[in-house]
Amino acid sequence: MSTGTGELSAPGHNPHPPNPTTRAPHRAAGGTFASLKVRNYRLFFTGAIVSNTGTWMARITQDWLVLSLTGSAAAVGVTTALQFLPMLLFGLYGGVIADRCPKRRLLVLSQAALGLCGIALAALTLSGHVQVWHVYLVAFLLGMVTVVDNPARQSFVSEMVGPAQLRNAVSLNSANFQSARLVGPAVAGLLIASVGSGWAFLVNGLSFLAPLAALLMMRPAELYPSARAPRGKGQLREGLRYVAGRPDLIWPIALVGFVGTFGFNFPIWLTAFADGVFHVGPGAYGLLNTLMAVGSLAGALLSARRGTSRLRLLVGAAAVFGVLEVVAAVTPSFWLFTLLLVPIGMFGLTVNVTANSLVQLATDPVMRGRVMSLYMMVFAGGTPLGAPLLGWVTDTYGARVGFATGGVVSLAAAVVIGLLLSRAVGVRLRVELRPGRRVRHPQVRFVPREGRRERARLAATA
Repeated sequence: MSTGTGELSAPGHNPHPPNPTTRAPHRAAGGTFASLKVRNYRLFFTGAIVSNTGTWMARITQDWLVLSLTGSAAAVGVTTALQFLPMLLFGLYGGVIADRCPKRRLLVLSQAALGLCGIALAALTLSGHVQVWHVYLVAFLLGMVTVVDNPARQSFVSEMVGPAQLRNAVSLNSANFQSARLVGPAVAGLLIASVGSGWAFLVNGLSFLAPLAALLMMRPAELYPSARAPRGKGQLREGLRYVAGRPDLIWPIALVGFVGTFGFNFPIWLTAFADGVFHVGPGAYGLLNTLMAVGSLAGALLSARRGTSRLRLLVGAAAVFGVLEVVAAVTPSFWLFTLLLVPIGMFGLTVNVTANSLVQLATDPVMRGRVMSLYMMVFAGGTPLGAPLLGWVTDTYGARVGFATGGVVSLAAAVVIGLLLSRAVGVRLRVELRPGRRVRHPQVRFVPREGRRERARLAATA
């Protein structure tokens, strides 16, 4: 973790420093868990551990319940699509709301609504009256609440820790979520087998008491509140124009969109590989998901140790992610396939964390809610579009072709957007052979274009 301020890692952001007379200041500190030294963020992180575990429990239980009610895997896909569809349709409006309202107060309302959805589904299941349309409805309502909750939660991170610790906090949020991914499904399986699905839904609903308590216990004087956008017409268009005029925002968002839409369809691919390629049982399928989560957790913790977010790291991680998916798609060995899932999860998470922190640091605080809503709409909202398409490719041409297609698209997007970014910020790609202890190894880096460097020198001496 760099001892410098995080805004230096991305252009275009000029945060206002906290007023020491109104809140307790803190210095940027190094270390993987640096953000946890901030009391408000520590409360937020602790509450999120509980609710994220409950959320993963609910995801597994929801899919199992729909499959039990219908016997149809397609119905499970409909449930997932309904939960992500609101983000695709209304995500930008959620960003407008997040920019207008106090984010802490907005999160109290959204987290309470998410908890009530879980309790409602628990009541229907425990009473024995649950039908599949009930699950569809609750999934859609969860998606509608997430439209507001996501941009508010993403942009509230900077208000808790300030710009100096933003990247570290974003990385720890991802580590938090991936840790819950390791625990939640296992707990859900035990509850479903022992007492039934309804109790798993109830535990999920009650888990939101933890983030609610954390939000209410925070000290407002120690926050770094951003200016709220006044009510007015055209704020949605204003946010889109803001992003359209900023290549340092639009291209990272576009890259995350391609990777998220085409490269993150692991539920489809892992199921197909476990059943149709390697012919292993459900236990091995669980192992594949666990290794993916382990890699994602490792990627989050490594990202937390880095002091800066750089465009070259984002582009490089996306390219490696695509290459690894292609290699995994053609590998003939089950155990080699399982081992490759760890770095795939690690580099996929690095893409997400790096893009998230780059976009937040480069955005004017008054626009952050709208920009992050666009980010989440592109990243998560692409699931209803990419999943059916890649599912069709996988069913028609096989799991290997489907997985390789996602990798090729991710790699192509990284190469094309990397070149566009290099032109936009006035740099070019240089490959050099650096001497090592025994062999010369290549190093790839961006350097200023000679023409722009010369024009800048002439302008400085004029």
